Amino acid sequence: MDYKNVQPLADFDWDAIEDKKAKDIKENDQSQAHEAYEKTFNQFTEQEVIEGTIVSLSDREAVVNIGFKSDGIIPSSELRYNPDFKVGDKIEVYVESQEDANGQLLLSHKKARILKSWERVNEAYEKQEIITGYVKSRTKGGLIVTVFDNIEAFLPGSQIDVKPIRDYDVFVDKNMEFKVVKINHEYKNVVVSHKALIEDEIEAQKAEIISHLEKGQVLEGVVKNITPYGVFVDLGGVDGLIHITDLSWGRVSHPEEVVHLDDKINVVILDFDEARRRIALGLKQLTPHPWDALDPNLKEGDHIKGKVVVIADYGAFVEVVPGVEGLIHVSEMSWSQHLRSAQDFLKVGEEVEAVVLNLNREDRKMSLGIKQLMPDPWLSIAERYPVGSKHSATVRNFTNFGIFVELEEGVDGLIHISDLSWSKKIKHPAEFTKIGDKIDVVVLEVDAENRRLSLGHKQLEENPWDVYEGLFFVGSVHQGTITSINEKGATVALPYDVEAFAPTRHLEKEDKSKVKVGDTLDFKVIEFSKESKRILVSHTLIFKDINAGGSRSDEGAKKERNTAKTVKRMSETLEKTTLGDLDVLANLKEELDKQAGSEEPATQE
Repeated sequence: MDYKNVQPLADFDWDAIEDKKAKDIKENDQSQAHEAYEKTFNQFTEQEVIEGTIVSLSDREAVVNIGFKSDGIIPSSELRYNPDFKVGDKIEVYVESQEDANGQLLLSHKKARILKSWERVNEAYEKQEIITGYVKSRTKGGLIVTVFDNIEAFLPGSQIDVKPIRDYDVFVDKNMEFKVVKINHEYKNVVVSHKALIEDEIEAQKAEIISHLEKGQVLEGVVKNITPYGVFVDLGGVDGLIHITDLSWGRVSHPEEVVHLDDKINVVILDFDEARRRIALGLKQLTPHPWDALDPNLKEGDHIKGKVVVIADYGAFVEVVPGVEGLIHVSEMSWSQHLRSAQDFLKVGEEVEAVVLNLNREDRKMSLGIKQLMPDPWLSIAERYPVGSKHSATVRNFTNFGIFVELEEGVDGLIHISDLSWSKKIKHPAEFTKIGDKIDVVVLEVDAENRRLSLGHKQLEENPWDVYEGLFFVGSVHQGTITSINEKGATVALPYDVEAFAPTRHLEKEDKSKVKVGDTLDFKVIEFSKESKRILVSHTLIFKDINAGGSRSDEGAKKERNTAKTVKRMSETLEKTTLGDLDVLANLKEELDKQAGSEEPATQE
């Protein structure tokens, strides 16, 4: 140890040391005292709501002690809502600042009330509590309500009551109970409802009433509302529905035909859903079913009268007595087989007489018919429409194979397409006539059991092919016009509206040019079939035979020329014949027969 640098004790400033020691002790005591003093004040933070005591009250301000080192001052205007405030009362205040620029504690009673009110509003919303409010004024669409002293809420008009309210003013300046139904924290908006309280009461009342309901129970109620589909009845706090079908055993177009608003009626409980609070009621069930009172002597075959109440395409419902209906199917309205709807025969409200066809009391079903009031035309069909008889009919329908015609109501027949014309080839009946036209027919066959008539039209005339057989014999030459051409040949129109066919190889001209539609040329018959009504002709053989020279006899050539001259002469002097011009065909046949008696027809080699 270096003792050279050690300061002698005599050199220390013992007074300075003592002063410093005393100063440190004093400062330590002051710090402890300050800490003890600070602990005597309440601990709080700014923007907090705490409780204070009014220590002084004047017209301008109130001094409030919150246990801080200084008292706070609030404007007396914030206490005017309660004129009973006095010195010593406890109030809630909001600490805005512990110390302003002047060192003053800033408090607000108004802000404290608002914050506390919002806390109570949120709590009421979360717990669905019932609160009381004051209706302050009316506004567009509802009312302004004050809740928790200073929170303004909106009460929509639709939330005032369960029934529509027209006059909102009657609720102004009244205290009412509400439920908070919506809070918008961003805009500080509150929506309340008084209707929710009523609905809760109604639901509780419904639950109580429904818990005592039983099916088949008869109750008295008041008609509350009428709709097109049914009637709502107030059963004393709970509503039930009578569906339109349960108002009456008869048909009802609208419930107002049976009940009116505010009518007191007895109803029977048909069914109820306790969970969904729905009750199905019945009115007609309080009276016996009309089927049980139906005449016990009524049987099948009896005639009965009624009124048409409903018409559908398939038939009409006829009310025999209220609540008892029978169906007239459209097939039982006429003996006709044509497809028609019930509207063609009957109208709603029309009184009709019908025959009971089927009566099932157990299933409560009745089938009726009106065609049975008239004799069945098919029972005497053979006497009235014998085979070979001629009649006039109306065209009713077309098919690919023929025409359906009506001879009278309930009597139809079919003209097959092959029985329309002797000479024309008809591809579809629409080419021959049209629906609604009159047409003459002859009865070909009668099938009374299956209700079928086979009719013909061409049979009204003599078969012209008997005449054509002597006119268009093989080897005869005739002038014809080409009407159509296809890959197999051409159709040729011969005299007397007769059609023939010329195969392609028989259409070659002498100058090698091609034939075309509209060409009029000479044609030689190379085949004739009366059974299949077919004539084949050739133009090519006309000039080939001539060029062949001796290939045919002079007598045969002369015969062909005479036949051609005869046909040409008759074509020039007579108009084209139709199926009615049988006299012309008969005369022609007679002339041909005379020629056949004097000389034999030439044949093709």
